[in-house]
Amino acid sequence: MHVRIRLFAVQREIAGTREVALELADGATVADAWTGLVALHPGLAPGRDSVRFAVNAAYAEPDTALADGDEVAMIPPVSGGMGGPDGPRGPVRILELRIAPFETDLLSELTDRLATPEDGAVVAFLGRTRVTPGTAAPGQEAEAARHADRAVESLEYEAHASMALAVLTEIADEIAERFGVERLAIVHRTGEVPLGAVSIAVVAVSPHRDAAFDAARYAIDETKARAPIWKAERFADGHVWIGQPARTGPEEGV
Repeated sequence: MHVRIRLFAVQREIAGTREVALELADGATVADAWTGLVALHPGLAPGRDSVRFAVNAAYAEPDTALADGDEVAMIPPVSGGMGGPDGPRGPVRILELRIAPFETDLLSELTDRLATPEDGAVVAFLGRTRVTPGTAAPGQEAEAARHADRAVESLEYEAHASMALAVLTEIADEIAERFGVERLAIVHRTGEVPLGAVSIAVVAVSPHRDAAFDAARYAIDETKARAPIWKAERFADGHVWIGQPARTGPEEGV
């Protein structure tokens, strides 16, 4: 059978390509796909412990069986669209990836699209790029050391778009179940983002403030931990990929 391997962020740079076509034996698994990929691109091997996998845009375990034509995404450490369905009183969810810079009235735009006269609370979070470096992704330690004590000049975000939106939908479903908040926005930038600019906006709207605060916090924390969105800090003479191995579902006990 034939499968299509998709590579992102640091993997893409190591392999020098975004996609690899593999021929595998019938009954092959995700782990077999990884083995075949490393045979072609040995430089990927050291990153195995921090890699997660997805089959056809859904997280999958290494022993997941593959079928002819499957897409297998290798998910390196993550950084930290289309809108959701409309409700009877306007959009219930706004889950988007945007390449264009955010406008200064972004929060007003999102609030106006979400809030109803019954809502007494709007909690918003903006994530901005900063000059101080973050934690280097596994395998990027040497490159991070080379840029130690240097200022970050800009950030660049890359995403597995269809899977990222699916993960955001899962997070929104969890928020509705846990906190009863059904009007939510999670909007993330892709591409280059200059210092001091907003890279992610979260807005939670609810009749009561406690639920809105809880929903907004859960949305940003889970997006950073689970969405296949990658961040590179750019310096004058290079860049460093930032992040930790992706979590494939809600944190246990939360």
